[in-house]
This record gives sequence, C-alpha cells and structure tokens, in this order.
Amino acid sequence: MHPAILGIALGTQLAVQVSDHAPNFQVERICRATSEDTLVGTKSDQTYNECLSDEKSAQQKLGPIWSSYSASIRAQCTGDTVALGMNSYLDVLACLQMTDDTGRDPKPKP
Repeated sequence: MHPAILGIALGTQLAVQVSDHAPNFQVERICRATSEDTLVGTKSDQTYNECLSDEKSAQQKLGPIWSSYSASIRAQCTGDTVALGMNSYLDVLACLQMTDDTGRDPKPKP
C-alpha cells in the first residue's frame, strides 16, 4: 500500500491509504439510506436493489482501470467520496473518469 495524504475536503484533512487495488466499500448502508430517501410511491426495495446493482457494476469497472491512474488521483477521488460520507464506487469512478485527460499515467498506444 502507498500512503497518500488527501487535500482538504470539507475543511478537514484526511489521511487515506491508497493501494494498487480499488477501495472496498460497504455500499449496503448508502443504498439503504438512498432507498429511504426516495419519493413517495417508489418501492424502496426496488431502489435499494438498483443502487446495489449500480454500485457492483461500478466496482467491476474500477478493478481493471484502477492502477492506470496515478496514486495521487486515486487518493483524491477516494478521499473525496469518503469525506462526503458517500463511500460509493460510482462516485470514485465518476471522479476518475473526469480526470481521464490529465490523470492517467501515459501508456503507449500499439
């Protein structure tokens, strides 16, 4: 594992361990909270299951691309989602995708 210090997020500085593997979040809690906040008339079980499915899909997408980003970008994206209390693979994936033009380590094209 490579330790990385995150920037200031929400006025607090956080230290996060960044490894060569994508983070391991317990998304059930965030999905449960999301399903409880749904609009009236929406099935909360359906929302919960959709949330879990979306998070698992994002986790699977993160695996193969994780190491192609620099440790500092991985730390920033992971730290941002943790600081916001989200612990969401979707948030980390979106953050990484926003850095695609500048955040990936250069790889030669065949």
